[in-house]
Amino acid sequence: MPPPRRPAPRDRYDDEPAFTGPPPNAQSPWVLLRSANKHPFIFKRMLRDVDPKAAPGDVVNVYDKAGLLFGRGLFNPRSQIGLRMLVHGDAPVDDPFWSAAIERAVELRRRLKIEEATDAYRVVHAEGDGLSGLIVERYANYLVFEFFSLGMFQRAEMLAGHLMTSLGEARSLDRPGAADLKWQRVLRADDEMERIEGFKVPASPPASVVIREHGIRYRVDMTGGHKTGFFCDQRENRRHLAGLCEGANVLDLCCYTGGFGLAARILGKAKEVTSVDLDEAALAVAKENVNLNNVRLNLVHSDAFIYLRQMISMGRQFDVVVLDPPKLVAHREDMEEGMRKYFDLNGLSMQVVKPGGFFLTCSCSGVVNREMFEETVIRATRPAKRTLQLLARTGASPDHPILSTCPESEYLKALWYRVQ
Repeated sequence: MPPPRRPAPRDRYDDEPAFTGPPPNAQSPWVLLRSANKHPFIFKRMLRDVDPKAAPGDVVNVYDKAGLLFGRGLFNPRSQIGLRMLVHGDAPVDDPFWSAAIERAVELRRRLKIEEATDAYRVVHAEGDGLSGLIVERYANYLVFEFFSLGMFQRAEMLAGHLMTSLGEARSLDRPGAADLKWQRVLRADDEMERIEGFKVPASPPASVVIREHGIRYRVDMTGGHKTGFFCDQRENRRHLAGLCEGANVLDLCCYTGGFGLAARILGKAKEVTSVDLDEAALAVAKENVNLNNVRLNLVHSDAFIYLRQMISMGRQFDVVVLDPPKLVAHREDMEEGMRKYFDLNGLSMQVVKPGGFFLTCSCSGVVNREMFEETVIRATRPAKRTLQLLARTGASPDHPILSTCPESEYLKALWYRVQ
């Protein structure tokens, strides 16, 4: 009996054992797994062998360790996420698949009636909408694509076409009735993600637009701002916070472009709002947002740690404090340092809340689960000598659906406390 066929060594799979051949009746391009589960991410180490014809970004036929068809997904041998699953079973991934997936995402937002409150929302939420590696935000007549996957980036033109068809007519709450609006596109990706996945998004010319949320106007910098330019995920939390702010002195830490502060001042009728951020560019947009709404906010350029220590030394306290820092734990190897920052920031923040005041603290680190975050906040009460009453646990707005088999899609945690 001849020895099993062994393919020539390939550097990208040097850490994998040799394979004896493709799965029985395999359709090319194919990938064979060591094991499988329903999580949309299949890491490179779980790939037993790969069809030599499979190219980066291809939709491949995925087979389980028994050689049975498991589903289809986007393949990238360069990334640690070797496969991003799109379907399980024998459903085809063709143009009707992409069209239907986009239409389902758009229809969900219509059913949620989000456009009654805003013209800025997440219309595609990656794994939450079955489109791993793709986020799309809508800002008035702009669609901002953020790519986390080579395969999605390669299909940008096709995806944009389906999305514009599903959304229909472009419009803006800031320009109601405008007849000259056309859909505009902005493509973005994080530098690290481009390096990991092996693609480069062409630079877009500067683009900004004014959106409305619950009647408040915001300027969104879609090319220079963090992520896609605005934090749509905090929409319902901004509205809820406003209900606690009437006549209050409010501190908004890590304020970015002023979202929570403006909601507190305009919707909540806060007496005074102080918004603090270290990013000068973000504060410049926050100042423009203040002027767009003809209100007053105290905008402070400072590191949150330094500002809080100054307030504590001065004995200054606030009726309502919001802490919404950037992602402090990007990767699991950053966990110890990032959790220490969460501990310190929360301990300092709760010390500047007046007795009986309200404290909203948030984490957008996907690798930090809700239990870890809450435990860290509670531990911070001891050195701070504070007692907390938990009022609510919330997360992202409903246009950020959570996939049950992908807990990382529940990335935003928001804890609401009364401070004793």
